Amino acid sequence: MSFPIPNQLLERTILSSKALEKYILETSSYPNEHEQLKELRAATVDKYKQVSVMNTAVDEGQFLAMLLKLMNAKITIEIGVFTGYSLLATALALPQDGKVVAVDPFAEAYEVGLPFIKKAGVKHKIEFVADSGINFLNDLLNKGKEGSFDFAFIDADKENYMNYFELLLKLVKVGGVIAFDNTLWAGSAALDDDDERLKTDHVMKYLNQHGRVEIRQLNNLLANDPRIESTLLSIGDGLTLCRRKY
Repeated sequence: MSFPIPNQLLERTILSSKALEKYILETSSYPNEHEQLKELRAATVDKYKQVSVMNTAVDEGQFLAMLLKLMNAKITIEIGVFTGYSLLATALALPQDGKVVAVDPFAEAYEVGLPFIKKAGVKHKIEFVADSGINFLNDLLNKGKEGSFDFAFIDADKENYMNYFELLLKLVKVGGVIAFDNTLWAGSAALDDDDERLKTDHVMKYLNQHGRVEIRQLNNLLANDPRIESTLLSIGDGLTLCRRKY
């Protein structure tokens, strides 16, 4: 399992103040982090140090868990699992008879997080499928699952975000929420196409070649699509929430 992510991205954050980020993490996020989430986070760094940034940020995971509880969500979808930090956070937030169906082609990474999921006592809430997101969502539609889900979280290949959106609009019920992660893409989403930093800055050049264009297209679509209400939050690496209107 190999991902060509520049080392500089390991410390990316939307907050420009490291002191403020540290304050939020130490004052709120870390004290409220479930013990098995702490253990999973450490195991991810140990196994996949160079790409551990792919895990959902601690404060973002807690925000999503709070949102699920406020929504009284029961049945959810997750596209893109990695080692399962956001998956575990979701399972912990759902009621005992809740369920999250999740897909990722890299079952090996999911296996890293599985012992902590079991230890937390929430394995029964999770159905994991090793497949591509597009195949997975189409299979759900073919099985008659349209309008069955309260919530969906997408943190997978950015090139397919808009394709996921169209499929999830059918799978998530009216009034349900679709959440897209990384919609600020380390700040590169704010750069115009002719910005010199996209050619000269190592990290921005990488981001431009791996998802920036698609993220910008998605952001423009979500801001103007009459089928949803949406808001882009500056948490983690950017999180966009979309509520299905009809």
